[in-house]
Amino acid sequence: MTATATKKLTEKQEKFVKALYQAYTTQKPLKEADWKDVVTDDDTAYQVQADLTALKKEAVGGYKVSLTSEETQKMFASTTPLYGAQVKSHFLASPVKRSLKTLMEPLVEVELEFRAKEDLHASDSLEDLMKKTKVAAGMEVPDSRFSDWFPKLSKYMVMSDAAVGGLVLYGKEDETTNVFKNTDDVATVKCQLFHDGKKVRDGVASEVLGNPLKSLHWLVAKLEEQGKGFKAGQLVSSGTFVLPPKLAVGKWSAQFDHGLGNVDFDVTD
Repeated sequence: MTATATKKLTEKQEKFVKALYQAYTTQKPLKEADWKDVVTDDDTAYQVQADLTALKKEAVGGYKVSLTSEETQKMFASTTPLYGAQVKSHFLASPVKRSLKTLMEPLVEVELEFRAKEDLHASDSLEDLMKKTKVAAGMEVPDSRFSDWFPKLSKYMVMSDAAVGGLVLYGKEDETTNVFKNTDDVATVKCQLFHDGKKVRDGVASEVLGNPLKSLHWLVAKLEEQGKGFKAGQLVSSGTFVLPPKLAVGKWSAQFDHGLGNVDFDVTD
């Protein structure tokens, strides 16, 4: 185990964990100013996240990787991606219908989802990761326990708050090696995002660290470094192709090429 997995929090940091959990359960947002400088390094932020995840008393269904483009890293003054553990019930097979009232300040992103068929390891090559996973089209709905958070929330608050995890929707799953000829092919996936039939964004997978498989590899290595692991059956939302718009009431559809299909989200009042 590394220090990250066992770091002792201060009394104020433990209060922060409880405040995040209360915001998670009550949907009453926190103000970042009230918790300024409580968390000032990566190890502490990941420990806060781990303790928050434990309070949820639900199995981790997988992870989301954030800050996978140069643009978003600059927004949050970071030079690396970051991850957030996501509970199992927050991964949903498309199509999904949900009230906007069940979320706080959600955005919408388009991503590739990878599901591990067996445990993944830092020693795996990108080719190994292709062979060991299934892939699906994805729509992620980032959400935060802080008010007025995007793009103002500091990196350590984002990390503490499970990388502002909300919901992850995924389409039909297929063997990654059936969908793509080689690892480079993964970077060429294109997606169009529609709201009530009007295109609001389009993007390409190369926005995600040059290739979403690199995002998956980064996550696997980071978890291993922390004495954790990416386990068989878990999913990863590997990083957004687009700068996310705000989620609003209406019908959202993320339409992918490469035969990946659509992910559909009907958002009601």
